[in-house]
Amino acid sequence: MKKTNLLVFAVLIVLASGCAQDNGKIFNGKDLSNWNFVVENDAVPGDQVYAVKDGQISIKGEPLGYMYTKEKYVNYTLELEYRWAEEASNSGIFVLIEDPKNPFATGVEIQLAAGKAGDFVLLAGSDMKEYTLPEGVTERPKFPVIQKKRPSSENPAGEWNKVKITVQDGVVDVYVNDVHQNTGTGLVKEGNIGLQSEGKEILFRNLVLTKM
Repeated sequence: MKKTNLLVFAVLIVLASGCAQDNGKIFNGKDLSNWNFVVENDAVPGDQVYAVKDGQISIKGEPLGYMYTKEKYVNYTLELEYRWAEEASNSGIFVLIEDPKNPFATGVEIQLAAGKAGDFVLLAGSDMKEYTLPEGVTERPKFPVIQKKRPSSENPAGEWNKVKITVQDGVVDVYVNDVHQNTGTGLVKEGNIGLQSEGKEILFRNLVLTKM
């Protein structure tokens, strides 16, 4: 009887360990060992742009670029918080990265630029079914935008903002401070996740990814 209990307990530990790997923090609060770095024109080493400060990810904003997960993900919920270190500026969260090009990945950006958090920006040839050319425009712009559905739900500069992103079979839903801001259907279903360097310093914390 005791041996059976020990066996069951061991199996539960293994299962719990597997769940912890599949569902949990994609940032360990200590280092960026499970992320890759992109810096425009390789101008400086990545660790001069992307760093860990007081358990938070600090992204300098200049030079342009992004950091992205070494692993690709499909069907998940990503929750995180961000705030501007000083003045509000520009940044973004990348999902469904197909190709980590320099300085923009082929993927969908969830815009974090002040006043526009929740817009989709289609980077480096990425596309979503909902995108159509604006009236009177005949040529696809370099950075097509699918605007958010509601007025800005961002907090003032210096305060933390909560973002929730779900990706299910390529369908991306974005919530900013619990307000549903956008839905779009990507043409791919799997990809890396990225955080952008553009503008001024931005901080990220409490990154939690839950697989569906």
